Amino acid sequence: MRWNNLAETPAPTGDTALFGTDAVTTRTFDTPEFRGITFHEVRARSIVNRVPGASRMPFEWTVNPYRGCTHACVYCFARKTHSYLDLDTGLDFDSQIVVKINAPELLRRHLASGSWQGAHIAMGTNVDCYQRAEGRYALMPGIIAALRDRANPFSILTKGTLILRDLDLLVQAAEVTDVGISVSVGFVDRELWRTVEPGTPSPERRLDVVRALRERGIGAGVLMAPVIPFLGDSPDQLRATVGAIAASGATSVTPLVLHLRSGAREWFMAWLAEHHPHLVRRYERLYAEGAYAPKWYQRRITRQVHELATEFGIGPAGPGTPRRVPGAERPEPPGPTQLTLL
Repeated sequence: MRWNNLAETPAPTGDTALFGTDAVTTRTFDTPEFRGITFHEVRARSIVNRVPGASRMPFEWTVNPYRGCTHACVYCFARKTHSYLDLDTGLDFDSQIVVKINAPELLRRHLASGSWQGAHIAMGTNVDCYQRAEGRYALMPGIIAALRDRANPFSILTKGTLILRDLDLLVQAAEVTDVGISVSVGFVDRELWRTVEPGTPSPERRLDVVRALRERGIGAGVLMAPVIPFLGDSPDQLRATVGAIAASGATSVTPLVLHLRSGAREWFMAWLAEHHPHLVRRYERLYAEGAYAPKWYQRRITRQVHELATEFGIGPAGPGTPRRVPGAERPEPPGPTQLTLL
């Protein structure tokens, strides 16, 4: 495994560098929730990452305290990142988890630096920051507290119900800066959920997160992702999903059709061949041009979901309208930092 790009102090070259550095500790835990999972505790050199300019993402800066994810979603686009550590993008991605144990202190230091201008920071955009490992390592409370203390705007995307543990911190942060929460629910079909997202809380429990956030005055949108062609895209399935999202009080619903990048594509197609072999040729045709489904298909799904959202009243005039958490005027962050709200 290659740790040089993660270690606080670059390790020497050669085989001894792979695990022979003080910056990495490897652990296993013989408890039911962590059985079969290996954790690599890393003292990272940095935690705030700039998104490449060519990215389709609508944000510029991210924080990712983990690499690899026990959610084990068969379609996860982040699988490719494990190959950078000489790990495979299949089972290793699900079970070899890199934990940046110094993430909160690194972030606090970064936010206090004179060069940081208070830009929006997105979390959960690579792997889920509220995956199962967070229950043990509890990195997010320190991360949220650091952002709160500097009044730095941020957003979180998650499939994890563990975010509710940090609800008080999120409320405090929302009193002084912009906080955006999105919960990922691509479908409510329980059979599909069990097979493609085996390590995640059920869709119903995720929508309970939306309800709980709303009760505390924090609006949460739903990223309806992924919409899986031929398995989760029938009119009845889309209606059931959007209806459940609306009932949760979500502020918005944003559909995103499955995309299959290198690393994820091979793993997903192997799963498809095992569970739905009759669909393999259809997928090969649909994704013949690359990682993304054709524009006509994406537009069709988007149109259907938007029509359903209007019907169920999701949006600015609907039941999901957020209210601002009561609080004082936003304070200026301490020190020389100047906020740039995106």
